Amino acid sequence: MSQVITCIEDLRVLAKQRVPRMFYDYADSGGWTESTYRANEEDFQRIKLRQRVAVDMTNRTLETTMVGIPVAMPLALAPVGMTGMQHADGEILAARAANKAGVPFTLSTMSICSIEDVAENTDKPFWFQLYVMRDKDFVSRLLKRAKAAGVSALVLTLDLQILAQRHKDLKNGLTAPPRLTLPNLIDIGMKPRWWTGMLGTKRRTFRNIVGHAKGVSDMSALGAWTAEQFDPRLSWDEVKRIRGEWGGKLILKGILDLEDAEMAAQTGADALIVSNHGGRQLDGAISSIAALPAIAQAVGNRIEVHMDGGIRSGQDVIKAIALGAKGVYIGRAFTYGLGAMGEEGVAKALEIIRKELDLTMALCGHRDIKNISADILVGGAPAPTSAPASHLRAIG
Repeated sequence: MSQVITCIEDLRVLAKQRVPRMFYDYADSGGWTESTYRANEEDFQRIKLRQRVAVDMTNRTLETTMVGIPVAMPLALAPVGMTGMQHADGEILAARAANKAGVPFTLSTMSICSIEDVAENTDKPFWFQLYVMRDKDFVSRLLKRAKAAGVSALVLTLDLQILAQRHKDLKNGLTAPPRLTLPNLIDIGMKPRWWTGMLGTKRRTFRNIVGHAKGVSDMSALGAWTAEQFDPRLSWDEVKRIRGEWGGKLILKGILDLEDAEMAAQTGADALIVSNHGGRQLDGAISSIAALPAIAQAVGNRIEVHMDGGIRSGQDVIKAIALGAKGVYIGRAFTYGLGAMGEEGVAKALEIIRKELDLTMALCGHRDIKNISADILVGGAPAPTSAPASHLRAIG
């Protein structure tokens, strides 16, 4: 009897069984003690919904836009590094599933499949996430490649100027290339679905970088290059420069503080993403959903506000929308599906979230996602505030 998949947690459990430990842990881990990673999920549970009855629940729609682009529901697939190590050709498969579901897919700079790989194997525009590197010529060429591939929005990550420590990656020997210790080899050997898939593809390295960055012709040179390339000097002036060079829709990812949100709104970018990098950078920072209300209230009339971090259900999506987000992103939720069942698993994750979102909206007495506000929450909208502690009170 095949396993019945009812929720994202079912996909997570299956992915853990099928993906080698070092790659599963890479996606499913946080910085240091992982307190912020846990808070991203746990803080959603403290938000309560108002159940409404005897209202017309027919003709419901989840359709809306994100940065002016029509979406089937207010959700995009977040950029996740090494997605192609969760499953062979992972970025291509995830992009295809997103296309079929009518939501954007965002390709990471640190992807296994390249910009060109995804463009050649999909039939709709996707988004591309950029890290700011010291090698400005490489960054310029990346942007040109993204334009040539028809990328419809650039997601600029601001919260990875330096890389925080993730204990599991160190313990698992996750380096470039990975350390093939005896325990790792045994673990990979026990995941036949994974390694047979990887043997069947040519895409097993960081194809946006290898062969494109100066001096990086193979995996052995990649580790040193990556370690020295993230630019700790990133400034708001550089953000504006990249906006000018790109010339298209720009989304700024990694905003968690009101002062930074104000600065982001002044750049002329199309949207910002309230995000703590999935709890993978500053451990001890507040959750994304805790930071969202004050940022949305402060700058939401000047820049579109999105949110990323902790989304594991359609109920999480509607709570974020109620607190001011115009769209949300899923990272771990879709990688669980990918690791569990490939493209079918990503499609299943999106189907689960869509169904939960649709039913929750109906049970809260609404038919159109564009009409969702804090009125669906017990206690309603939080009062405007600039104090981080009050962010927490807003959802308490």
